[in-house]
Amino acid sequence: MPKQINQRATRADVAKEAGTSVAVVSYVVNNGPRPVALATRERVLAAIKKTGYRPNNVARALASGTTKTYGLVVPNVNNAFIASLAHELQQEALANDMVMLLGDAGDDRKRELQLINNLLSQQINGLIYISVDRHPYIDVLQASGTPFVMLDRVDPSLQVNVLRVDEREAARQVTSHLLSHGYQDVGIICGPLERLNSQDRLHGWREALAEYGVHERPEWVFSTPYTREGGYTAAKRMLESGTLPRALFATNEAQAIGCIRALYEHGVRVPEQIALVCFNGTDQSAYHLPSLTTVRQPVREMAKAAIKMLVNWKGETTLREFSHQLEIGESCGCRPS
Repeated sequence: MPKQINQRATRADVAKEAGTSVAVVSYVVNNGPRPVALATRERVLAAIKKTGYRPNNVARALASGTTKTYGLVVPNVNNAFIASLAHELQQEALANDMVMLLGDAGDDRKRELQLINNLLSQQINGLIYISVDRHPYIDVLQASGTPFVMLDRVDPSLQVNVLRVDEREAARQVTSHLLSHGYQDVGIICGPLERLNSQDRLHGWREALAEYGVHERPEWVFSTPYTREGGYTAAKRMLESGTLPRALFATNEAQAIGCIRALYEHGVRVPEQIALVCFNGTDQSAYHLPSLTTVRQPVREMAKAAIKMLVNWKGETTLREFSHQLEIGESCGCRPS
């Protein structure tokens, strides 16, 4: 019977087309272990192209002991910062002849666990992981024996490999820059209060206020998701309250963009009427109008370090902290650098 169109070509099909044995096809596909004459190799390669044969990576992994694949689990790839980090990790993995499988948890802990289990079942060589709420499934990963690196702050007693930026200090620094303009009425748009990264950024904001002797106004603390819609909604609530702060710290770039949109719709200008800074800026920050004063994490450097840690994995526990960068834009009232 003729081969069905949707049936996968096999090595036997290639061998038949090339007029050689299945073993010789295997030697060509795997570049060994035995040499193949040039003319025979060319016939096999032509047969592979004609039949559309693709090697079975699962079988090759079982034979070689490696899938040449890493996994990446993130809270929400719709976040521009997360997307930029995922891009750098993907590029660095490819540079090391590895494939990166992305798992987007959609800010859902149950989905996060499902993704981890699915990736582990595919025998990945390592996992890079940012948890939804900094309560990662360390026990699952340690039980699997799979190398993994956290790009987040986690409990040091867990004895895991961590690459991170001090978000509390970064939030304090960017808020301090805002306060250096002399503003006394300063609010914050933060993430969900139950999230540990929200608490870190909120604490950094409070430390900066205390350093400058600025009184915290509870009515100017707006908790909202780390999204443009979240920032937009928080700004609408602030506008409806009737009392506006003179300055704001938005705890991520998306919130800042949404906030500025809501202010613009109500004729409130940034920075002339409300100055603003934010955290976790990306390349978008410089092209926004006004450009955003923000803290940026060194995503390329972090990606290189994470992949290098997996490539050279020896099981040691490492904590590496990276320096953040304050990028001056127009939104705080400065001229951009």
